Amino acid sequence: MGDKKVEAPLTAETVKNLKAGDGVLLSGVIYTARDAAHKRLVDLIDKGGQLPFDPEGSVIYYVGPSPAPPGHVIGAAGPTTSCRMDSYTPLLLKHGVKGMIGKGQRSAEVKRAIQEYTAVYFGATGGAAALISGAIVEAKMIAFDDLGTEAVRRLVVKEMPLVVINDCYGRDLYIEGKRKWSRE
Repeated sequence: MGDKKVEAPLTAETVKNLKAGDGVLLSGVIYTARDAAHKRLVDLIDKGGQLPFDPEGSVIYYVGPSPAPPGHVIGAAGPTTSCRMDSYTPLLLKHGVKGMIGKGQRSAEVKRAIQEYTAVYFGATGGAAALISGAIVEAKMIAFDDLGTEAVRRLVVKEMPLVVINDCYGRDLYIEGKRKWSRE
């Protein structure tokens, strides 16, 4: 069947067409943020402040890229472990974020929020940071410069290879994959 081509920002309709296990080639604008940036984003929301990007339909990539080598827009950009963002994720989904990219399993609370807010969690292949950075065609720091590699960046990506891990229907590729290949 091949990979589905998906454009960010995401719409609810797009998210509804994605199922756990689908291969995706994501293009468009996404944002980087790890745990320190997530804490600041949630603090801004709690204080009634404005986020440094429009959260509606946005996709957040859990990454702290290395510095860009000469002639490149970004350095290695592999995913970080997603569970570190779990305590912040439901509030960001409530405020319009539709997609997240990372590696590893999500908490039951995040999986419920993915269903409630019609969102999606994509897995990026860990250990393929140099390959993934090739899909990033533009990178610009937009907030929290003092966090260095963990600052919030606006990225433009072209056909970033991802896999849907958690869909808006409650399916979890990690659970289904184990079940499918279990010998029990």
